[in-house]
Parts: sequence; C-alpha cells; structure tokens
Amino acid sequence: MRFIGAGTREGFEYTIHEGFWTAPNVVTVLRFLLIPVFVALVAQDRFMTAFWVLVALSSTDWIDGYIARRFDQLSTVGRWLDPLADRLSLIIVTATLVVFDIAPVWVVLAIVIPDVILSINTYVLFKGPPDLEITLLGKVRTACLLIGLPLALLGASLHQGMFPDIAVVLLAAGSGMHIIASADYFIQAQNKARRQRREQRRPGIEEDSTA
Repeated sequence: MRFIGAGTREGFEYTIHEGFWTAPNVVTVLRFLLIPVFVALVAQDRFMTAFWVLVALSSTDWIDGYIARRFDQLSTVGRWLDPLADRLSLIIVTATLVVFDIAPVWVVLAIVIPDVILSINTYVLFKGPPDLEITLLGKVRTACLLIGLPLALLGASLHQGMFPDIAVVLLAAGSGMHIIASADYFIQAQNKARRQRREQRRPGIEEDSTA
C-alpha cells in the first residue's frame, strides 16, 4: 500500500465537490479542534497524553487525503482548508514544543520564516490561495516533521532512550526540506503569476491585430 498519495485511483476521473461538508473536510476540522487540546496538555506537563493527541492530529493529514482520493471526495474547500490546517497545526505544535523546551528553537524558525515569506508572496501575487501543486518533496518534508515532533515529545515524556536523537535527525531533515520546498513553491507562484499576466494581455493583443 502506498503511503504518499494513498487512495489514489489510477485513471479515475475525480469529481470536484463545491460543498463544505465532505468527509475529508470533517476530518480536517477535527485537526483544527485537536490543536488547542494538544497545547493545553503540554502546558499541564501531561506529555504522554499530549503525545497520543499529537499522533491523532498528525494522522488526520494522511486520513483526509486518503478518504478524498479513495472515495471521490475532493472539494474546492479542501484545496485550501487542508493546507491551511497543515500550516497552522505545524506552526502551533512546533512553537508549543519550543516554548516548553521540548524541541530546538531552530525548528520553528525554519518553519515560520519561509511560511511568512510565502504568505506575503502569495497575497501580493494572488490576494488569496494560489492553488499550487504539492510536490513530493513537500510531502516528505511534512512526514518527517509530523513524525519527528511526536518523537521529541515522547522523549521528553520517557526521559530515556533514542527518541530525542531520532527526533532531532528527523526534525533537521524536515526543516531543511521545508526551506527547499518553500523556495520551490515561491518560484511556482512567481511563474504562475507571470502566466496569468500573459493570458490577461493576450485578448487585447489579438484585438489590436484584427483591427
């Protein structure tokens, strides 16, 4: 069974749903609701319970994508809601672990700074979500971070074992890939904006040539 892109039906023509209440979007909403629960548990030093909440939170990113692809539940809302949930959950979870000295500060800097630059870039160019294609590097980056963060929390809970060391390796790999993937998305956004400007100018050029 494939992990990345799980549930994809090869050769199947998907329907893009316009409504909000599809099954994958419900799972994504659940991800939003688990964020404050996770923060509260970490603040109370209930690390093991927070670990399982984080595991559930992280797994929703895979579950909603699988349901959408396997059961033809892709939607226009999901195209922007799922990435928004990814970004917010990743930033808040990472910042929480940094504040409580569970994860190194460079992780949140490697995530937040590129995301701020991308957000400003896409707002200036598109005034909203640019609907860019998610790359394989971006998916692997997310996987590394969503595995590394729970392992860092597990290490803080058990106070022993190899979990902290493995977590640092995964977080370093995920942070590096996040910076590279962000640069790629930045270039994608710039190229898409240039294509749109050319397409907008084209009708006027054609009218001038026929006059």
